[in-house]
Order: sequence, then structure tokens, then C-alpha cells
Amino acid sequence: MIDPLFWLGLSILLVAVSLTAVLVAALPALQELARAARSVEKLADTLRRELPPTLESIRLTGLEISDLSNDMNEGVKSAGQVVQQVDQSIKGAKNQAKQAQVSSRSVVAGVKAAWKTWRNPGASRHSLDRLPPSERKALDLQQQDTDPDTVEQEYERYEEIQDNAPVSRQGDDG
Repeated sequence: MIDPLFWLGLSILLVAVSLTAVLVAALPALQELARAARSVEKLADTLRRELPPTLESIRLTGLEISDLSNDMNEGVKSAGQVVQQVDQSIKGAKNQAKQAQVSSRSVVAGVKAAWKTWRNPGASRHSLDRLPPSERKALDLQQQDTDPDTVEQEYERYEEIQDNAPVSRQGDDG
């Protein structure tokens, strides 16, 4: 048949052609792989240079944020204290206003009484206020039958009593 050396030579030739075809086909892939390796190397260099300062900046930013939050907490606390002081001042002003109102009512009632006494000095000697309440009612009924001005006087006296009445202080605690 044919010589075995021929088949061996033909086999080696086919293997060489195949290897050349593979090499020619792999050459662009190897070039792209080399480019990718260079890009990875450049990226690694960039990360090596840029990453530590970036991480340091992030760390410093975190510290600044925590400092700002502490400052905000202190500001909120001081604002709360200011609000409490203002609230206490408002309560004090309310109490002073109520005391002034009671004092002004007393002064107004005193001025009214003085004016009535000055205008009608004889009427104060016969005042019903000096009598005990049981006798006042009896005299009130008698005077109403005889004196038409009694209703007006009694109404004025009632207003004076209301003006002099003590003011209830139940709502001052809240």
C-alpha cells in the first residue's frame, strides 16, 4: 500500500496547517485580551491612586455629619429651654394680668362707691349694707312697694357686690 512515511508526513502537514489556522484565528482574540489586560492595569492604577483619598473624604464627611447632628441636638435642646422660659414668662404675665384685673375691679368699685357717697352723702347712713341679710330682705320688700328708684339702686348694689367678689383661681395651674 502506501508508504507509512507518507501518511506520517501528511499528518504532520495537516497538524501544522490546523495549528496555523488556530493561531491565525486566535491572534485577534489574543490582541483583545492584551488590550483588556492593559485596561485592567490602568483601572487598578487609577483605583490605587484615587480610592484612598475618596475613602478618606467619605470618612471625613461622616465625621462632619455627626458633628452637625450633635450641634443640631444641642440647638434643639437650647430651643426647648427657651420655649420653657417663654412659657413660664407667659404664665407669669397671665397671673400679673389677673391680679391687675382684680385690683382694677377693686379700684373701680371703690371709685363708684366714693362717687355715690359724694353725690348722695345722706344715703350712706341709711344703707342696707349695714343690716344682717335677714333684715335686708324685709326692708327690700318694703322699699320696693314705696320707692320706684329702689330697683335701680339694688341693681347697682348688686353690681358692686359682683365687682368686689373674689375671682376664682381654679384654672391658673394649667
